Amino acid sequence: MERLNFETPSISRKTDAIEYIDEFREYGSDINGSGGLDRFTGDYEGWLLKLEADRNRIPDEKRSPGETYFLVRQSDKRIVGMINIRYVLNERLKKYGGNIGYSIRPTERRKGYNKINLYLALKLCQLHGVKKVLLDANTDNPASWKTIEALGGAMLREYFDDEFDHCMVRDYEIDVDASLERFSKIYEPMVAKI
Repeated sequence: MERLNFETPSISRKTDAIEYIDEFREYGSDINGSGGLDRFTGDYEGWLLKLEADRNRIPDEKRSPGETYFLVRQSDKRIVGMINIRYVLNERLKKYGGNIGYSIRPTERRKGYNKINLYLALKLCQLHGVKKVLLDANTDNPASWKTIEALGGAMLREYFDDEFDHCMVRDYEIDVDASLERFSKIYEPMVAKI
């Protein structure tokens, strides 16, 4: 059984992080939950400064504070995923984006890693006092919305997003405490301590 953990991005992961983003580009895959890393592959140090600013941001109508993590497989220390967590939402994020954005690198998909990614994020949300998280997923991305549903996500609505992605989107809500209680026996053996 593979074990995974969150790791705070650091300068020591520069090559691994850029390789992660390059794999998405090679496969022509959307990049989500990376805290904007895809825009900083030429300035990784600048991205680390951006993450620090994101963590300490005062919420306003344009942005909310957030934390970005690598999801790392312990057996080989490979970055298999990324996640961005926002513990406070402004009105825009309540409507679009929600609390959590995530991704799994194309060559590591279909292994159940994103469920562990989301499970770990819910644990952090609980530590920060977040009772319910909002997430969204494009309807043409069943891997994403099935991950949300697998951890107890209840669909709130399905609609056409004519502002950002210009596609059908599903909004979900997860009761953090209920999800963690229900799924801890399944996922806790697969994660390292936070």
